[in-house]
Amino acid sequence: MSKVFNRLKNANLLRKLVHFTVGMVTYPGIAIINKLRIKGADVLASLPQSNVLFVSNHQTYFLDVITLFHIFSAVKWGKKDRLGVPYYLLNPFTRVNYVAAEQTMKSSWVSRLFLLAGGITVRRTWNENSKEECRGLDPSDTRKIARSLLKNWIITFPQGTTTPYAPARKGTALIIKHHKPIVIPVVISGFSKAFYKTGMRLRKRGTQLTVTFKEPLQIDYNASVQEITAQLMDAIEQSERFMPDVLKHP
Repeated sequence: MSKVFNRLKNANLLRKLVHFTVGMVTYPGIAIINKLRIKGADVLASLPQSNVLFVSNHQTYFLDVITLFHIFSAVKWGKKDRLGVPYYLLNPFTRVNYVAAEQTMKSSWVSRLFLLAGGITVRRTWNENSKEECRGLDPSDTRKIARSLLKNWIITFPQGTTTPYAPARKGTALIIKHHKPIVIPVVISGFSKAFYKTGMRLRKRGTQLTVTFKEPLQIDYNASVQEITAQLMDAIEQSERFMPDVLKHP
């Protein structure tokens, strides 16, 4: 059964259909009921079609990734700072995968459907509710990500949690060291106010949503995993120097 599901995930026609369906359902909440502002979209136009890694902060389980899918497709159709009319969903950009926790993507039929849009599931090597150390990705999961980089763009969230300013896990830095992708930092804001963390339900109307794409990072691949991780956290504005004082000194 898993082999059949994997074949379905890789079928481009089915992937386009999932992008279209999910895109039409979510477009009003992203671009009409709330307002989306896109910054730095010019960066996307010059990128190759493979070996590009988007690293982002994380505010909801699904809407973060879905919004990036919207933007990638809109830019493919010539948009820049806004989505405009979603005719881009008729031929969406599908050469993109996203990394998600296996437990999360098996939690509901909606998440299982969204897997068909290009999900790469990874097993957590730690439990968010425990005091275990964050140890990065399972080696088999790292191989899956590496194979996808050969063909597509990949979206990943170094923190692996929607908790702001949480420490990053080292898996992303390991992938960067070993596979040397182009790394594009992404900073999102407003999503935790506008949407509930799980699912696609609206939480608040009239929220300003912002997605900012930064220039590719200049990375020293000989640097340590800790140094690369610190560079990523600065780039996505989740390091301690971006943390509000009220959180530093509760």
